[in-house]
Amino acid sequence: MFNKSKPFDNGPSSGMGIPPAPEPTPAATPSVAPTAAPRAPEPSRPAASRSSSLSTLSAGVKYEGNISGAGELQVDGSLKGDIRVVRVTIGEGGSVEGTVHADILEVRGRVSGAIVAKQVKLFATARIEGDITQEQLSIEQGAWFQGRCTQAKRDTPGANMLDAPAPAEKPVAANAKTDKVEAKPAA
Repeated sequence: MFNKSKPFDNGPSSGMGIPPAPEPTPAATPSVAPTAAPRAPEPSRPAASRSSSLSTLSAGVKYEGNISGAGELQVDGSLKGDIRVVRVTIGEGGSVEGTVHADILEVRGRVSGAIVAKQVKLFATARIEGDITQEQLSIEQGAWFQGRCTQAKRDTPGANMLDAPAPAEKPVAANAKTDKVEAKPAA
């Protein structure tokens, strides 16, 4: 039933009782590949998942400076500076002193400064000192807000505040000659 190899076998198994690997034969590999049903493509996933693009300012961390980018930011520490990202979450222990620009903003902590966002949600533990410009605003009972609130839809004049700022123009040197062009109505 069992074949036992000899421990002092001098064959190609090197005395370990392990048979040599079989060599492939030309008859073993088929010349025509079997046809398999084509595999359906996997459903596409979002390019950036929430966990891969989330940056966190941890509790106990104090940061001074501006933060901008295309990702998401979780603030559990203290930040003095402006924020410009896609999504911002300010935790219960988090505080921001500066302007916050975001598509989606959730506040459980403190913000001292202007807020410009498409969607703003103030939770019961939120404390806001500053003006809010938004498309949608949700305030839970218990949240504290002191400032002005302006709803800016896409078709109103204040809606351009929700978009990213235009790049600044280059300053013109004092001795540079500038040409003025006036538009005249067609006759």
